[in-house]
Amino acid sequence: MPKRDATMFRHGLLLVVAIACETIATLLLKRSDGMSRLWPSVGMLVGYVAALFLLSLVLKSLPVGPVYAVWSGLGTALTALLGYIAFGDRLPPGAWVGVALVCAGVVFLSVYLPRTD
Repeated sequence: MPKRDATMFRHGLLLVVAIACETIATLLLKRSDGMSRLWPSVGMLVGYVAALFLLSLVLKSLPVGPVYAVWSGLGTALTALLGYIAFGDRLPPGAWVGVALVCAGVVFLSVYLPRTD
């Protein structure tokens, strides 16, 4: 794998892990019951710190606009899906269409994200 492709893969992997940490932290925030339960609150704080640290590593080499769009788009879609699975959160059909459009936008951003050299 050429160096540039390896770098993009590494940054993409870091971004995916950051999004996973942020999504888990958000689910733990709901589970913390207004931060009144210790362990979900601690897990939430650790998750957000890890997510922001990993995001900062990605932003050292990639532009903030597309990275943040991918971060927020995938985080939103994943949180909506896992909120439905874990908590039974219901969204109207139109909201799911919006989530699908966000995912489509993320795909376009990922395809056209500038390459690092």
